Amino acid sequence: MAGKKKEPSAFRSFAKKANTFLANDCPPGPNFIPWYYIINFQKAGSLPLCLALMTFYDNWSMTAVVYTISHGSYGILWIMKHFIFRDRNWDVPTTIMGTVLSFAMVLGPYWMMPYAVISRTVPESSPLRLIIAATIYVVGAAIMMCADCQKHFVLKAKRGLITDGFFGLVRHPNYLGEIMIYSGFALIVNHPYAWAHLLFVWTWVFGTNIHMKECSMSRYDEWGAYASRTGMLLPPLMPASSDEKND
Repeated sequence: MAGKKKEPSAFRSFAKKANTFLANDCPPGPNFIPWYYIINFQKAGSLPLCLALMTFYDNWSMTAVVYTISHGSYGILWIMKHFIFRDRNWDVPTTIMGTVLSFAMVLGPYWMMPYAVISRTVPESSPLRLIIAATIYVVGAAIMMCADCQKHFVLKAKRGLITDGFFGLVRHPNYLGEIMIYSGFALIVNHPYAWAHLLFVWTWVFGTNIHMKECSMSRYDEWGAYASRTGMLLPPLMPASSDEKND
């Protein structure tokens, strides 16, 4: 059932238009390159890049190995996800400049993290830091993969608001998983640059997408009750009581 849809804020509307222009429609045209081409290139290229850097710098330290396993396996998981339960949002056709800007502004800078670690630009991580970082990454990857899988197959069967499973705790578990994944990488790197880039992506890109998604989901009548008992990215500290859930 449809409810009253919440309108996006002026700031987020501007950010969404800016992101769409820069990543998809920036001239010269035409829009003919599927967006997933550049995304999958960056994801799949992370493992070969890390291995090439390890060979070039002759760095086979525990820090380099754990980072390579983490970032490299994430790329493999992403490609698996693309072919098994792909997100059609990445099928949007882009211009040549849109593809270039997507890589230059968001995707490419991620590769500065393995470079910093493997080139020894940053100090080696302690065993405790590696354990914490790897754990955050693994849990985040599991959340991202499972949430995207749930979303894909539930919506394939029936369109509507998903309010159980991973989405019964937080409204955007896929973004939570992505944040945890890259937090694990950045924790290994432990350099202000890594956190600065992630902060930009999380606030400008993720923040805008989440806001627009919330506005879109607000059209459902059950949105108010659902939003009141769930967190945006983290489960609420005080879950709604049974009576509140049934209101």
